[in-house]
Amino acid sequence: MKMINDNFQNRKQYNIPKAQLVLTDIPYNLGNNAYASNPQWYKDGDNANGESELAGKQFFDTDKNFNLNEFFHFCSKLLKPEPKKKGEAGCMIVFCSFEQQFTLIEVAKKYGFSNYIPMSFYKNYSPQVLKVNMRVVGNTEYALLFYRDKLPKFNNEGRMIFNSLPFHRDNKTTKIHPTQKPIELLKDLIRLFTDEGDVVIDPCAGSGSTLLASEMINRKSFGFEIKKEFVRDFEKHIATNIQKDLF
Repeated sequence: MKMINDNFQNRKQYNIPKAQLVLTDIPYNLGNNAYASNPQWYKDGDNANGESELAGKQFFDTDKNFNLNEFFHFCSKLLKPEPKKKGEAGCMIVFCSFEQQFTLIEVAKKYGFSNYIPMSFYKNYSPQVLKVNMRVVGNTEYALLFYRDKLPKFNNEGRMIFNSLPFHRDNKTTKIHPTQKPIELLKDLIRLFTDEGDVVIDPCAGSGSTLLASEMINRKSFGFEIKKEFVRDFEKHIATNIQKDLF
């Protein structure tokens, strides 16, 4: 498990092995609406208290101009080449906003990822508590599974797997990133598309939860994260909580 404080474009200098799975959560390009309909927009989550310091703010300064062409170009280099043998191909899973899906599909084709499976993850709760006066609020997160030509390695053990899966609420893992994904969900995805000893890479590692989930189930993992504070918090979290999270 290795978290690198650098852009994934600089991968060559780190001698990172090719991945069986690229699993990542890209910036959603929400800009100043990042906290819209989220209670954090207001002080103590209560609109009676007035707006908090997060009102009208982005999650982070990279959440407005993420370059998808650069992302797919470098991911195509990070993922291992298409093998001759069936059932061994690698794939990418990219968490994204609903609106981003259509652009991602088109850009991915330019870099050899001509096939995709849309995925959704449903919660039994919603962060959109400020929309309680509406009959419908959001409780779903989205991702796209991309692959080249051959179907990816898939460990379903004879079971049918739906493309709509539960989003496990994670109250155990220290939260250090605003869009951090639950460890159990990441472990499920990693188990499905890799074997023990395979390499998992997260080009936008954020909290490092993908790396931690990979470590828990005996995969090799590498992450790139350009924000120093997330890398620092990841290292602190691992140092103080790894025994708690692994066991």
